[in-house]
Amino acid sequence: MLKIKKKISVGDYDFVLNSLKRQGVKINFWKVAMRPGKPLSFGTYQDKLVFGLPGNPVSSMISFIQFVQPAILKMQGRKNYFPKQIKAVLGEKINKKAGLRYFLRTYLTYENEEFKACLTGPQGSGILSSMLLAHGIMIIPEEITSLNKRKK
Repeated sequence: MLKIKKKISVGDYDFVLNSLKRQGVKINFWKVAMRPGKPLSFGTYQDKLVFGLPGNPVSSMISFIQFVQPAILKMQGRKNYFPKQIKAVLGEKINKKAGLRYFLRTYLTYENEEFKACLTGPQGSGILSSMLLAHGIMIIPEEITSLNKRKK
């Protein structure tokens, strides 16, 4: 009789990391303090870079934007290889866990000569609409646990 696990943790069905190691990839790190995208791996094989992206679609996209795309652009000789950043006022209160850098999908409006950022809705790592509706990604550092909406 087949036993079914009631809980699946990160790595229970992740065979990629061990496969990469068996192929001779030197793993430099696995897991980063970010949400979404924590189960990211990076290593090298000979003179090649090897990225292991998370399985959830939003986690994979955010990890690609933050790690893989800048690496590719830098290898192409680009001087500015990180995404453009702007400042925006917050349109709603946000609470988060300490210790993780959050990458929240936002839509932007331009009011009174400044950008205002609001979440695109639920921010789960499997919710593709959060990326489809986004104009940008709000980055909240690890040490911050609460941000208040700007009052008029």
